[in-house]
Amino acid sequence: MVNLILNENMKLYRRWRTWVMVALMIGAVLLGSFVEWYYDDKDAPPDAWRTEIAEEKEHFNKLLADPGMDEETITYAKDQLAIGEYMLANDIRPESGTMWDGINGSATLVILITLFTVIVAGDSLAGEFSTGTIKLLLIRPASRSKILVSKYISMIMFGLLLLVVLFVVSVLFNGVLYQFKDIGLPLVTTDAAGNAVEKSMVANLWLTYLLNGVSTILFVTMAFMISAAFRSSAMAIGFSIFALFAGTLLTELIQAYSWAKYVLFANLDLSMYLVGRPYQEGMTLVFSILVLAAYFVVFNLVSWLVFTRRDVAA
Repeated sequence: MVNLILNENMKLYRRWRTWVMVALMIGAVLLGSFVEWYYDDKDAPPDAWRTEIAEEKEHFNKLLADPGMDEETITYAKDQLAIGEYMLANDIRPESGTMWDGINGSATLVILITLFTVIVAGDSLAGEFSTGTIKLLLIRPASRSKILVSKYISMIMFGLLLLVVLFVVSVLFNGVLYQFKDIGLPLVTTDAAGNAVEKSMVANLWLTYLLNGVSTILFVTMAFMISAAFRSSAMAIGFSIFALFAGTLLTELIQAYSWAKYVLFANLDLSMYLVGRPYQEGMTLVFSILVLAAYFVVFNLVSWLVFTRRDVAA
């Protein structure tokens, strides 16, 4: 199995497009972080954040005084007030205007990791069939199941590589831009009871990566399944990318229906549980994990059944 994985990695990293994707990831982090830093108000006095928080408190107090506000807005306003008061009382500035602003902003680029990994996964099996090299794999003593698993693992490893690149480059580049000031800044958020609490900024960042990485794994598994079933790179990549961008719109259209919570796309954004705003009332992190696990098993089962039982034309 190890040799098969090494072989798949060798084929993957010998392709120039793989390194183009890595370069694009680095370029996107550098560009986004530089733009964020460039438009920061560098001439603002050190305690300007206190004035900003005071103005925000005034704004949220006005929202709470409005009898027409919905429950979600009221909860959000109370949370922001609690956070602002805690920051002022404990002399903790917000992340805006610090290196963490750019680092946390770069976390949104996880969607690029999903996109690039889907492209690689969509071509992983279908490309072998289109070029005829699948026959060279199947004449080896390794079983089809091992070949399939080795390809899948190599795709996940590629996604993990991009994730590490994203983290390292964003931390180092933003650290240099901001001279590593406020590197120990804590994240102030609220717990379930609405009380302000401090959390580690690094731990929260990796938790965000982890939760967003779940959707990456599901989309990669979907692309891998389509690639195995239809032996078409274009179909696997095209459908998966379409689902990646159209899924959000679909979930908004069907949100009013009770059955919508069982749809794959409604459970992909696990970070919604970090802010306490599930897709539908009553949904929990455990529920979403179980739904995603069911889709994961089905996708892999289809891939395995099709790849191991279908004949390869001579």
